[in-house]
Amino acid sequence: MSASRIEELLSIMVRLRDPQGGCPWDLEQNFSTIAPYTIEEAYEVADAITRGDMADLRDELGDLLFQVVFHSQMAHEAGAFGFDGVVDAICDKLIRRHPHVFGEVQAKDSQAVLANWEAIKRSERAEKIEDRSALAGIGAGLPEWQRAAKLQKRAIRTGFDWANITEVIAKLREEIREVETELAQGGAPERLEDEIGDVLFVALRLAGYAKVDAGAALRRANAKFERRFRAMETFAAADGCEFSSLSLAQMEAYWRRAKEAE
Repeated sequence: MSASRIEELLSIMVRLRDPQGGCPWDLEQNFSTIAPYTIEEAYEVADAITRGDMADLRDELGDLLFQVVFHSQMAHEAGAFGFDGVVDAICDKLIRRHPHVFGEVQAKDSQAVLANWEAIKRSERAEKIEDRSALAGIGAGLPEWQRAAKLQKRAIRTGFDWANITEVIAKLREEIREVETELAQGGAPERLEDEIGDVLFVALRLAGYAKVDAGAALRRANAKFERRFRAMETFAAADGCEFSSLSLAQMEAYWRRAKEAE
């Protein structure tokens, strides 16, 4: 790809945001309204990777790149920075955080690389903020399950963690019992939210202990559920049944049939 195509993309974005003749929808947007689309496009990239669809991956990466261009243009209009500034920042960061490639530091394996990376990040955070907590700098805008995972990883580096996976499972059971207790007592919404949140937080740590990526696991569970649910609908239609009119027992029978078909 030539640099001219990047320039063309930037020009398209300028035209879309032009108050005279630009796109009304694009002109109405701001950082807050575009942010959800940015997150969505990142997930679309992950989905294309999971499916192994290279054509889709190319298109979704293009959509994600457009999000970067969109934010950069709005920042330029605000007098903050432009696309060039974004490129400069990431180039500088990559060089700074890879001293084993661009400097004299030695790193014999990926673990050494990660240790160096984290040390450099800690140094950068110390220069930018007053917060000295081990949890400092974890973005509040992350999807909550990702933020929880990062909070846990930071805490683990200090030695604050369960001793083994058996303890994690025991804690998960304890948290589930607390949910059951709340439900038995009538379950005020804020108390249930609190207790179910604890269940999810510990379940996420269980995934970490098992060396399972929680996002990948949830995507797999979603795909499995969707696949089986669609199969249920197909089986019901083939039997001449309206799926939504079935009893729960009939639906469960179709669910078992869908599982067996796999």
